[in-house]
Amino acid sequence: MARGMAANAALHKRPVRTICTAMSRTKAGSPHDPRGKERFHEERATNTVASAQPDLEAGLLAIRDTVRTLKPRPGVYRMLDTSGDVLYVGKARSLKARVANYTQVKGLSNRLQRMISQTRAMEIVVTNSEAEALLLEAQLIKRYRPPFNVLLRDDKSFPFILLRSDHAFPRIQKHRGARRAKGNYYGPFASAGSVNKTLNALQKLFLLRSCTDSFFNNRDRPCLLYQIKRCSAPCVGRIDEDGYASLVSEAKDFLSGKSSAVQANIEKQMAKAAADLDFETAAMLRDRLRAATFIQGSQAINAQGVGDADVFALAAKGGQVGVQAFFIRGGQNWGHRAIFPKNTGEIEKSEVLADVLLQFYEEVPPPKTILVDRDLPEQELIAEALAEKAGHAVAISIPQRGTRRKLMQQASRNAIEALERRLAESGTKARIHRELAEFVELDEPPQRIEIYDNSHIQGDNAIGAMVVASPEGFEKGQYRKFNIKTAQTNDDFGMMREVMERRFRKLAEIGRDEEEDEAGTRPTQQGKGHEAVWPDLVLIDGGKGQMSSVRNSLAEMGIEDVPLVAIAKGPHHGREGREVFHFPDGREKTLPVNSPLLFYLQTLRDEVHRFAIGAHRQKRSRAITASPLDEIPGIGPARKRALLLHFSTAGKVRAAALEDLRRAPGISAVVAQQIYDFYHAGG
Repeated sequence: MARGMAANAALHKRPVRTICTAMSRTKAGSPHDPRGKERFHEERATNTVASAQPDLEAGLLAIRDTVRTLKPRPGVYRMLDTSGDVLYVGKARSLKARVANYTQVKGLSNRLQRMISQTRAMEIVVTNSEAEALLLEAQLIKRYRPPFNVLLRDDKSFPFILLRSDHAFPRIQKHRGARRAKGNYYGPFASAGSVNKTLNALQKLFLLRSCTDSFFNNRDRPCLLYQIKRCSAPCVGRIDEDGYASLVSEAKDFLSGKSSAVQANIEKQMAKAAADLDFETAAMLRDRLRAATFIQGSQAINAQGVGDADVFALAAKGGQVGVQAFFIRGGQNWGHRAIFPKNTGEIEKSEVLADVLLQFYEEVPPPKTILVDRDLPEQELIAEALAEKAGHAVAISIPQRGTRRKLMQQASRNAIEALERRLAESGTKARIHRELAEFVELDEPPQRIEIYDNSHIQGDNAIGAMVVASPEGFEKGQYRKFNIKTAQTNDDFGMMREVMERRFRKLAEIGRDEEEDEAGTRPTQQGKGHEAVWPDLVLIDGGKGQMSSVRNSLAEMGIEDVPLVAIAKGPHHGREGREVFHFPDGREKTLPVNSPLLFYLQTLRDEVHRFAIGAHRQKRSRAITASPLDEIPGIGPARKRALLLHFSTAGKVRAAALEDLRRAPGISAVVAQQIYDFYHAGG
């Protein structure tokens, strides 16, 4: 079983050899599903082997063709379907032996037989070692998200605390994403809330600045953070460079696990200040000591002596799997998170946990110690691959006694409780989706709901927004913004028409070119992104006018079978619970004010409203900071800065004579002529 994870970016630099087999000419049936690729494969995976026997033979033929070209070398293989989409990614110590195993159908599980029945081609990458293959396999799984691999939800990255080192007075801040800035990164933290609480306490404890460099460079007096004793005000010289460096050193020690030594040092300084009758300094040190005590007292678990470690425990119930992860850094608990992997059916739980580890550490640097609650297949190989990624030794073990054993027991309890909550929530969500299907008159609960709204101020900086929801929650990777281009100012209906045309134009073309399958479902093209995925329900924030605009816009494109509902606030505008739901045929419905379905629909409406307003504010902020000089061809940031420094305003640049423009620093005679001609063309 291949490990589902994402790979080390350094692998791109290593030479690999790719072998691609020709796709089998045998064409399988291709029922397309309007709910996207993952559900398409899940529904195909429920078919019996007997009904897929011709497809199984075609898949075996493609695999046998591949085996003939393989050698006993380590590497990664990909199985592709008729559309060229990746079904499965696996790694092997010996590619020839591993791929050949798939031709022994009788020894394979039903899941693997279903996978083979959909396979029509394979792609092979040879690597230098098995550990390298493991990392490369992870990269490909993250990129393609194959339906037969164990997958983690593609969620937000984990937050870190960054203590920068590219300034004389380093800044401490929260950080997400790529680690490009120079400095020390501490984490991961389980959530933004946990990192914010820790940052607030660290600011009180070490008085390090959190402001941006531009804010820092333009201060002439201390800001509010200095007044409330959360910054030492290095921007205005209230602390010198050596004193600030001492605070930075203490912060590094504290975040690296030497908190007891830091506290002892602060206590010693406080006692000395009190003995010297410097009560103001003593009071400040007392407050810092309280902040250190708060950080340690806020730990939900005792992890003293553990150092840097992650703890993983797995629970299984009702056909679902949950994994609880605790993050311990420097003996401090930095939070925990529940992980619910997908596609775990018919897979051993130890293999699922191994897959979770490998995917998890694609985004997070592995610590030196990883504690698990069971033996993992190829545990030594996984440790070797993670060590290669981290640049230091990584040990994976099952704790047997002491503090580590207690940590594992607590993680196991949390895993069970989190999974039970998940199952209860899933039952509630399933019931709400069934009620939604009945309310909007669908044949089955919707798997993809698209919600639309517009945001603008008197037509300026208009933005259309689409958010997507599924039974598992909001799919934030599918959100989309539309810069309104053609609609008239203040024409909400025209804006909604433009959004619909841009969203559904490609779908209309696909729908005209292809026929429905035997099941009567609308076809889609796999692997083309959300532009080629049909929604099961479109929810519009608006009333009769918005509904009419959307209905007419779709009808002009020949689309008449997309379920539409508009949600308006009703006669008592602004009062929650009085929403009126408008249907394409003119009917109106309401829901009881205490209905769980109403609360759910309000949540969908509020999310698209939040997203639309946020996108509008970003666009408006960019417009406010825009300059008329941006419109001049050939004028980049450096020349624009030189012009503004010389002339002080864009208006003076416009009014300047050609000779004045030539005298501006950094402006050549050719550029000066371009600027002059831009403002005086036809004059």
